[in-house]
Amino acid sequence: MTHKDYSHNTKIATLKASSSLNKGYMVFLIPGVLLFLLIIVFPLLANIGLSFTKWSGVGTPVWVGFTNYMKAIRDSYFLTSFKNALLLVITVTTIPTLIGLLLAGFIFEYILDKFGRGIAIFFRVGFYLPQIVPIVVVGIVWRWMLQPNWGVLNWSLKAVGLDTLTRSWLGDTSTALPSIMMMMIWFQIGYPLVIFIAALQRIDPVVYDAADLDGASRLQRYFYITIPLIRPEIFVVVLTTIIYTLKTFAQVYVTTKGGPGRATIVPSYFSYQNFFIRSRVGYGATITTVLTIIIGLVAIGFIRMQIKQEQEG
Repeated sequence: MTHKDYSHNTKIATLKASSSLNKGYMVFLIPGVLLFLLIIVFPLLANIGLSFTKWSGVGTPVWVGFTNYMKAIRDSYFLTSFKNALLLVITVTTIPTLIGLLLAGFIFEYILDKFGRGIAIFFRVGFYLPQIVPIVVVGIVWRWMLQPNWGVLNWSLKAVGLDTLTRSWLGDTSTALPSIMMMMIWFQIGYPLVIFIAALQRIDPVVYDAADLDGASRLQRYFYITIPLIRPEIFVVVLTTIIYTLKTFAQVYVTTKGGPGRATIVPSYFSYQNFFIRSRVGYGATITTVLTIIIGLVAIGFIRMQIKQEQEG
């Protein structure tokens, strides 16, 4: 047997052994696959099917084709809900991400160097604490804070002589949505902060040493070295925050229930209204289907963008 034949036979034996091992491990994937089908795939397909029907939740659904989708295009509440969702996405994605970047750099570059690891951890935990509080509790607390008669915000404004600025923050069409944005920004800051600090810790200190030798300042080092190196984490934070914001429900449900008027209506809450309050299950399914498609397109777009960046890098 030549060396070439021996090598060829070895490769075949290795592939057979690998195939045998993979078949042995496949059985352990069955519970996960079944759960995925049961919890994700089947409900999604059922929802899509219901979006083509007219159904009150009782009796037999009536097939209506694309009627619900055509109705959604002409529905001002539907369009307003997505406009509000877009405003939330822009605000709640941009501001916490930028603040998280700045705070992560400040804690990692200054607090850690000047005060040590313990103080840096204290700040990191402090900013992350809102993330572990249930969002319903957060909404109730902020509703108390923004209460027009005895809320802490109006009380503070009166205490410093700014009585003219007091108002019904969640009851005014001009301030209801910005108030929810403010609550969500406060809640969200800790998430990008923790991700970015973890990303900073994986950067090789040699890169910073080289920048110091070239005379780079802390700001130059951060904006021209650090941010490009943690770009993958920035993509992850932006994508997950967009998805989280598009699915906003509890914040609106607890504070304003979509009001006043339609000032804070968002797709998830509008779908809930149609499902459980107005008994228009088919139309509610249409709203969630459109939202699912948008989230899927956003996710695909960001993933492709990240892959392209990595390939160019």
